[in-house]
Amino acid sequence: MSRSAAAVHRVIKAYDVRGLVGEEIDESFVKDVGAAFARLMRDEGAGQVVIGYDMRDSSPSLAAAFGTGVTAQGLDVIRIGLASTDQLYFASGLLDCPGAMFTASHNPAAYNGIKLCRAGAKPVGAETGLSAIRDDLVAGVPTYHGPAGTVGDEDVLADYGAFLRSLVNTSGLRQLRVAVDAGNGMAGHTAPAVLGPIGSITLLPLYFELDGSFPNHEANPLDPANLSDLQKYVGTVGADIGLAFDGDADRCFVIDERGRPVSPSTVTALVAARELGREIGATVIHNLITSRAVPELVVERGGTPVRSRVGHSFIKALMADTGAIFGGEHSAHYYFRDFWGADSGMLAALYVLAALGEQQRPLSELTADYQRYESSGEINFTVADATSCVEAVLKSFGGRIQSIDHLDGVTVDLGEGSWFNLRTSNTEPLLRLNVEGRCVEDVEAVVAQVADEIRQQAVGRVETAT
Repeated sequence: MSRSAAAVHRVIKAYDVRGLVGEEIDESFVKDVGAAFARLMRDEGAGQVVIGYDMRDSSPSLAAAFGTGVTAQGLDVIRIGLASTDQLYFASGLLDCPGAMFTASHNPAAYNGIKLCRAGAKPVGAETGLSAIRDDLVAGVPTYHGPAGTVGDEDVLADYGAFLRSLVNTSGLRQLRVAVDAGNGMAGHTAPAVLGPIGSITLLPLYFELDGSFPNHEANPLDPANLSDLQKYVGTVGADIGLAFDGDADRCFVIDERGRPVSPSTVTALVAARELGREIGATVIHNLITSRAVPELVVERGGTPVRSRVGHSFIKALMADTGAIFGGEHSAHYYFRDFWGADSGMLAALYVLAALGEQQRPLSELTADYQRYESSGEINFTVADATSCVEAVLKSFGGRIQSIDHLDGVTVDLGEGSWFNLRTSNTEPLLRLNVEGRCVEDVEAVVAQVADEIRQQAVGRVETAT
């Protein structure tokens, strides 16, 4: 059946499929998405699709409907059942076939969606397949007149855990007490499989019960409010480290033994240093919002830093183009060449645990080696006219500006270690600000000046997130 272009465009976004269950996404819709995806993959030579889903109430039925659409186009379906997104990527790499993960990641319980990939976990975005799927849905997916595909099941959880552990040497680590807040998301399923077999780790679980209604807090660690339970828990149980995952467990946030968050830029620098220790001269990708400590450290360790726009499709494309060994984003997505260039929060966690366990210092002292600057976190301004706001901000800094580039929004170098980036959201009427400087006072001064200019131009409210 054909569908309205407006309805399809609301749900099929730049990187994935996502919307309100029952209003924007239902079984009929995802069945057609499955058929359109299978048709695209069949034309590229694929014979099967692997499907996983998260703990949301709607996920099993939506995944089944998607599978029906796939088999109707003649491709076989391999079901791996409950999975994290990086477990689905593992299955796509292991089985060398396209994949579909049913999740709305960190979004509230009313949402669901689909993350799609080609064989080997290669991304499917707007320019690499989602536009074609969108066109098929609007026109109506053509009927396939060949034999239908089959459906089978495969449990890859243990293999996924063993594979991740094979990439990081965790032998000989000191005893570590590791608090993990799964947020009632998929880390409650995968953390025991990955971390449980490591004898030096005592796993201290928080909210491991799979529950798509998120009864304790949203599974969105980008919001500081959702880290507070883990921060308290680390102190209560005397943990050496805390790990917080989002709903589909592809992002990992780190809390030190004092209960303080470790910035994703610091984690990126730490993991980059370890990767460069085993392959001197390798390339490391970082998005333009990460701390400048990251490219500085990469150069110092003999590597080649490559700067990217924000967003996993850009990072993954650069990973493939450059053969980079590792990539990191300010949003706590971490990408690994040895994991098919895909992102895995659990693999990043293993690297941090290995670094911590190889020496005797607490995590706060270890990570201090990789933190050179202060940052604002991401500050979101609701605006009516982003262009005029940016112009007003640039004019206000005048002669202080050392350079400007336009890789993703505007990045302004103010000299003496201070810089800021302003970029628009792809999906909301927001301007996103990130500031970095040598000290807190420098950062606060830049934030105040930018905010003042935007307030004079903008209509709406100001929201802050890390």
